[in-house]
Amino acid sequence: MKTIILNGSPRKNRNTAMMLKEARKGAESVGAETEYIDLFDLSYTGCRSCLACKRKGAERCRCFWKDDLSPVIDRIFAADALIIGSPIYLGDVTSQVHGLIERLHFCALSYDDYSNYFTGKVDVGIILTMNAPKTYYDLAYKKKAGEIEQSFKALNGSTEVYACCDTLQVSDYSRYNMADFNEDHKKAVREKQFPLDLEKAFQMGARLSGGK
Repeated sequence: MKTIILNGSPRKNRNTAMMLKEARKGAESVGAETEYIDLFDLSYTGCRSCLACKRKGAERCRCFWKDDLSPVIDRIFAADALIIGSPIYLGDVTSQVHGLIERLHFCALSYDDYSNYFTGKVDVGIILTMNAPKTYYDLAYKKKAGEIEQSFKALNGSTEVYACCDTLQVSDYSRYNMADFNEDHKKAVREKQFPLDLEKAFQMGARLSGGK
């Protein structure tokens, strides 16, 4: 069992990364081999529309653009599970995650009949972290989360989303122009809710990697 874990946040040790590292522990707890990748460490763009993946006789489900992302796409298609995390910026996932989705989806898409070239199965977990409270996520972001989840259906496996809400963004709010946020409230959520979120991430990693 191989589980790929992708951090779509520019931060390597904050909320999204902490959730993903717990998911990795969960995957490893059931014996999965894991690979953890920080997408912001890679040099790549979204789809270049070079159409190399659509050439007659070309190997299917391959992105032929020579950059850091193409070999990662190869490993995703060869994996058993994918867990990807992103903070929500301006109501959406980061540009790095969007670029990955474009490249991953397009090279598996047939331009003959819009069917799916990929015949394997990769189960997908999506972890979203955000400053917004759960009530606002349900009201404004949940539909977008469903669209992101739908974009991974081409991997033919199960898909699930976990939203980690009302996150603590900085340790000292007094140093920033962030007066709209109540630091005491944020720290209380961090103390009470975030450990539960981390446990959910652990469970996701274990479940998607073959655990019960």
